[in-house]
Amino acid sequence: MLRSLEIRDMLLIDRLALDFGPGLNVLTGETGAGKSILLDCLGFVLGWRGRADLVRAGAAQGEVTAVFDLPPAHPARAVLDEAGIAAEGELILRRVNAADGRKTAWVNDRRTTGEVLRALSDALMELHGQQDDRGLLDPRGHRAMLDAFAGADPALVRAAWAGLALARKSRADAEAALVAAKAEEDFLRHATEELEKLDPKPGEEAALDARRRQMQAGQRIREDIARAFQALGPDGAEGLMADATRWLEGAADRAEGLLDDPLAALSRAITELGEAAQGVEAALERLEFDPREMERVEERLFAIRALARKHGVQPDELDALAADLRDRLSALDRGADDLKGLERAVAGAQASYDRAARDLRQARRDAAAALDAAIAAELAPLKMERAVFVTEVTPADPGPEGTEMVSFSVATNPGAPAGPLNRIASGGELSRFLLALKVCVARGGEALTMIFDEIDRGVGGATADAVGRRLERLAESAQILVVTHSPQVAARGAHHFRVQKKVEGGMTSSTVVALGRDERIDELARMISGETITDAARAAARDLLAG
Repeated sequence: MLRSLEIRDMLLIDRLALDFGPGLNVLTGETGAGKSILLDCLGFVLGWRGRADLVRAGAAQGEVTAVFDLPPAHPARAVLDEAGIAAEGELILRRVNAADGRKTAWVNDRRTTGEVLRALSDALMELHGQQDDRGLLDPRGHRAMLDAFAGADPALVRAAWAGLALARKSRADAEAALVAAKAEEDFLRHATEELEKLDPKPGEEAALDARRRQMQAGQRIREDIARAFQALGPDGAEGLMADATRWLEGAADRAEGLLDDPLAALSRAITELGEAAQGVEAALERLEFDPREMERVEERLFAIRALARKHGVQPDELDALAADLRDRLSALDRGADDLKGLERAVAGAQASYDRAARDLRQARRDAAAALDAAIAAELAPLKMERAVFVTEVTPADPGPEGTEMVSFSVATNPGAPAGPLNRIASGGELSRFLLALKVCVARGGEALTMIFDEIDRGVGGATADAVGRRLERLAESAQILVVTHSPQVAARGAHHFRVQKKVEGGMTSSTVVALGRDERIDELARMISGETITDAARAAARDLLAG
């Protein structure tokens, strides 16, 4: 529900703050007072496309703020969630229009785009007038209106259609994969056999390369290491140090301790020399290899590298490539069986869709006749008892909304052929068709605020009274804003606002005032009698309010 509207420096409005209530809100005023300006400003904050010159003359910028109550299950919450905007108990829309044409919008103090505003507006408000194009004249909306009247929810059909589309895609993907696999079957089998025969492992290429380099280096340095080992052994340093130790120990008893430290150092050197000899001997053993091993290592290393180049991968990726090729071969081998399973899935999804679509089609056909009868009952009090409203349900290509199209057609004169609303009905007739349809389709707890812009134009007397009564009835389940020149309609309002224009200091401005009972009487009397309000007009106004 629209709770309040605040306008600053827009068109002829300087400062304006309005509080709206539930039920029927009526706006009246003389022609040219600025009623359309109010709707322009409301459309601006909702992101509707409209006139460009909105900023009041002399002002740097114009601004409109609209506050809506937002119940927990309101459809606008889904839009807010998708936009990443926190949803609270109220929704505040604010939009600024600079004098140079730049526009900036906020939702709950979060900067946003015109697209988000328009998405929110679809969940918040609906505008109807004599040139209505958002509901009655747009055939794309007729099916949704019929579903609303029938209480039918196409969600099951949409879900079944999504399931069918997914099953068809899975089947198509499998068929394409099978065709592609068959086209490369020979390659797959040869490549898999080749990889499985070689059986390369991750890290193997690096290990083989290191072993090969080690053996190549060993050939070059083993001779020097062997000579060093011989120099360290009994015929070399070890023998000489043993001789030196024996000679010094023979002389130590007579040296009065002078040889103790040299002997200790020599003992340590012999120990270190032994460790060095052991290390050199171990190195010799490590560098000792069979030339045939060298040949085997090189052959496998070169085979792995050649296979990696052939398939355009790194050597360590060959193992994963082999697994992938095996999977593709397995898919090829079981492809026919998998395809049969997917065919069964498509058939099951198709059956589910057909059932859901059939149930929805029957509900629509049953509701179409009921809707035509309900609208016929509404048209009689609106002085259109001879008009015929027809809901046509015709076959269409299957889709997420079912297997039929829905269109409304009318015949306004007896014997005349029925045709599309915008070709057959005049402006006033179209307004009454719209009102009758809305009254029939409306359900309790309507989330939308509906705006009717001079929907009663061209009618008066009992017909205008019938329009007012139906708007009042419609307002029992939804907030209604109606711009009207009809006192019979205005008298039905739960809240009455008068739009008026004034000139001060050479500047023209429009304002809107909420009317109390006495002020409503005067306003209704003005609407009845014109500029000069008579006692008879006031009496008639009181009768209308008593109603």
